[in-house]
Amino acid sequence: MGTAQALARGRRHWSGTVVLVAQPAEETGEGALAMRDDGLHERFPVPDVLLAQHISAGPVGLVAHVAGPVLAASASIDVVVHGRGGHGSRPDTTTDPVVIGAAIVGRLQTIVAREIAPRETAVVTVGRFHAGTAANIIPATAELGLTVRAASRDLQERILAAVHRIVRAECEAGGATTGPDIRVVKSMPATVNDARVARSVADIHTRMFGSTRIVDPGPAMGSEDFSELALTPDGRAIPYHYWFLPSTPLAVWDVAPGQSPMAKFGNVPSAHSPDFAPDRRSSTTVSPR
Repeated sequence: MGTAQALARGRRHWSGTVVLVAQPAEETGEGALAMRDDGLHERFPVPDVLLAQHISAGPVGLVAHVAGPVLAASASIDVVVHGRGGHGSRPDTTTDPVVIGAAIVGRLQTIVAREIAPRETAVVTVGRFHAGTAANIIPATAELGLTVRAASRDLQERILAAVHRIVRAECEAGGATTGPDIRVVKSMPATVNDARVARSVADIHTRMFGSTRIVDPGPAMGSEDFSELALTPDGRAIPYHYWFLPSTPLAVWDVAPGQSPMAKFGNVPSAHSPDFAPDRRSSTTVSPR
């Protein structure tokens, strides 16, 4: 709404048509696709360019622009390991899915360390591991939740193939009663900014806020479904640019441990942290640092 008000007040400075989108369900990767399926580009003018802004950690007052790859392709995977439950005092009569699951977690870490070239960027994280209800009972199943992040769709597919191979192999090695259930529950494409549009927007922000406010942090491993909006019904790709607005209050940033900006960046609350509290002031109201 603030953007709409600013554009309306400054109408004499620009020409054309602006379509403002409040995109839902970005975190689940469903919002952009739902809008496309609902006829976004049939019901409203197809834009010549798409622009998106997202708050982030970092000192308020900066604007972060990246030309080219800016966010990773991602996939969320659910895995169920099937064992044979029993009493904790008699593991020889069971097939322990917790042990198999633990072996899977450890082995998955070798994908990036041993199968991905150092020049490529990828992350494999097991964020969920649920099994059992009591300390003295070996459960019949173990459930794992993974996230895979990669700089490109091709690299993501290679990692997913490795995940399937490792999960199946560890289940077989551990004597699982049946093969594992492996299901990709969410997938988002990489976000790759149009270099020409990125430079144009960054140049405008430089003129507005000064060169000391504009930074290039390089690509991140977060993911976003915004780029799904860049495909028209006839298959035409719309150029887009997605930038970040650092929003950490200066009082928090200045006392964060670390001598370099990157060190400080790792020591301030990030998005999804319960302590993430963006400064409500616009970057234009903060003096250049």
